Amino acid sequence: MQGIRPVVEVVRLGLVTYQEALRLQQVYVNRHRSGPAHALLLCQHPPVYTTGIRHKPYPAPLLDQLRLLGADVHRTNRGGLITFHGPGQLVCYPVLNLGSFKKSVRWYVCQLEKTIISVCSRFGVEASTSPHTGVWVGDNKVCAVGIHCGRYITSHGLALNCDTDMSWFSHIVPCGIEGKGVTSLSAELHRDVSVEETTPHLLEAFRDQFNCQLTDAQTAEDHWSRTDPT
Repeated sequence: MQGIRPVVEVVRLGLVTYQEALRLQQVYVNRHRSGPAHALLLCQHPPVYTTGIRHKPYPAPLLDQLRLLGADVHRTNRGGLITFHGPGQLVCYPVLNLGSFKKSVRWYVCQLEKTIISVCSRFGVEASTSPHTGVWVGDNKVCAVGIHCGRYITSHGLALNCDTDMSWFSHIVPCGIEGKGVTSLSAELHRDVSVEETTPHLLEAFRDQFNCQLTDAQTAEDHWSRTDPT
């Protein structure tokens, strides 16, 4: 990529429900109709299990069991199978027009994975890709990646386990991959690694990997007034 680096607006949503995050992503997707309006939505979610499009619908009794644990359950239009989102997990939803970067979904997913590998490296954790999507430390997944891309506008994204309660994953086969486990930065480093500590590293790695400029969104009050249709 040559010329002026694309500007990506960083929007810090804090703790929001998965349903609200879906709505906000669509708001930012719609902004691209009048020209490039790249955004990087950062958030955490209350406990929620999400299922992707690469599978027949999960049996209702299984989903009911998950709800009994106190988690929401949502079916989404992202790639991938079932996974968990919850507090202590840094969730990142890039809403980009790949026409400003490279019109390749494979390239985009690869860049997301490289971003997280760089984040892990900054903490001294050796991570890598595998034939399965996502980022791994050995046989344990530290970051799930699941995207949607329509007309080269991206949504959904990645979820990096920082100090997530990993017991939530024991009730599912994460991403439908048998014989593999999950891990977090905290588990690998044997200390608490918070979302707040991790966020600056993710932003730096994203900026470098996507060769873009990052700018913080306006105040939270202005942000919510702009994205609230009421």
